[in-house]
Amino acid sequence: MATTQVNPFLDGNFAPVRKEISTNTLQVIGELPPDLSGMFVRNGPNPQWTPIGQYHWFDGDGMLHGVRISNGRAAYRNRYVRTKGWKIENEAGRAIWTGLLEPPQKDNRHGQSKNTANTALVWHAGQLLALWEGGAPHAIKVSELKTIGEYTYNGKLVSAMTAHPKVDPITGEMMFFGYGFTPPYLQYSVVSPQGELLQTEPIDIPTAVMMHDFAITEDYTIFMDLPLTFNTKSKKRGEPLMMFERDKPSRFGIVPRYGNNSNIRWFESSACFVPHTLNAYEEGDEVVLIGCRMQDAGLLEPVQSNQQGSLRPLYQWRFNINNGSVLEQMLDEVPIEFPRVNEQLLGQKTQYGYTARVANNPVLLFDALIKYDLSNGESQTHEFGQGRYGGDFVFVPRPGATAEDDGWLVTFVHDTTEDTSELVVVSAQDITGEPVARVLIPQRVPYGFHGAWVSEEQLRASV
Repeated sequence: MATTQVNPFLDGNFAPVRKEISTNTLQVIGELPPDLSGMFVRNGPNPQWTPIGQYHWFDGDGMLHGVRISNGRAAYRNRYVRTKGWKIENEAGRAIWTGLLEPPQKDNRHGQSKNTANTALVWHAGQLLALWEGGAPHAIKVSELKTIGEYTYNGKLVSAMTAHPKVDPITGEMMFFGYGFTPPYLQYSVVSPQGELLQTEPIDIPTAVMMHDFAITEDYTIFMDLPLTFNTKSKKRGEPLMMFERDKPSRFGIVPRYGNNSNIRWFESSACFVPHTLNAYEEGDEVVLIGCRMQDAGLLEPVQSNQQGSLRPLYQWRFNINNGSVLEQMLDEVPIEFPRVNEQLLGQKTQYGYTARVANNPVLLFDALIKYDLSNGESQTHEFGQGRYGGDFVFVPRPGATAEDDGWLVTFVHDTTEDTSELVVVSAQDITGEPVARVLIPQRVPYGFHGAWVSEEQLRASV
């Protein structure tokens, strides 16, 4: 008798939770530091209704999970990002859109795709934005996780917006890009510290590519034209939407912050895909980029983390601005994801970097946090424990800290044995030690994508 194959992205802790709750008093194991004050918010896919056809993890409606910490206490709430698509399906009482693995819906009167706002978050100019790289961001009233609506910079936003904009901690400016299926395939934007969209410049690249992340330094912005290409005609024929073209090089474009297509410089390296960058900085004649590198990239397949081409070791690229040379180097062979630095030093050289370690599992899970000392190549690891898996995390600097690593790493962890979720707070200066606090969440928090920390000061200044 034939058995029905379970979709891994609708099973276990990938399965959605559809109840929105608010709880003001959470149980804490250990002690929340008295100077840890703010809100951890994480975004992720959470389908409102049973999906149509084949479902991929990237398809789900955005749901925000937030833990507010103050005076050693914690409160939790979760809310859907109420996008136009979410509202249409909510009123209909069923799913209307299919996902990335299905052919385009030519007869859908609401459009062929919906902005799910499910990927990441950024805080800038007093506003929290929920991000999805296929369209406009959504403004969120952070204290309530209430959706305000699409955020288009007073109508100036002319492209989609990456899920990974970069905020310069010194100038307060925010840089972002948008990629698309038709020319211009790449557009680059700069936003003032006050939230005004100052410029958008088209950047010439030969074809439509998946460009999930990028990087900034003090003076430059770095784009990655990698050989993970889109072919919409293939999708119409039932073939994959994206193809990794191994015979093509990777191209890295370095442009002055306020530059444009006329002064971008391109550097070539071996074929790869870089899902996320850790940081970039300038050192003498070189621009240095650090990120996790994939040898292959079947991103729309159920992720097989134990396949060699899917591994994501930490890599470094050095681009010499004077002579055009590129030096590519593996920094560690351990598979990792979600790389982070102390974002008060984003775009500058740091001593430390932090990542989540990929577990040896058929589906992409994370069983530990790693702290890298980039000055000597050494690392330390915080294990979540048997059957416990985390995800994207944030580095929260201690108020008034003078040491780069004086702060905490904060993330959600799911215990598969107990089927429970918690917020884990780890000291970045004692990463191998026990968590300083574990905040028990009253309902399961499904695995998701990216998070952000909104400080107490930012909360008070929020919209």
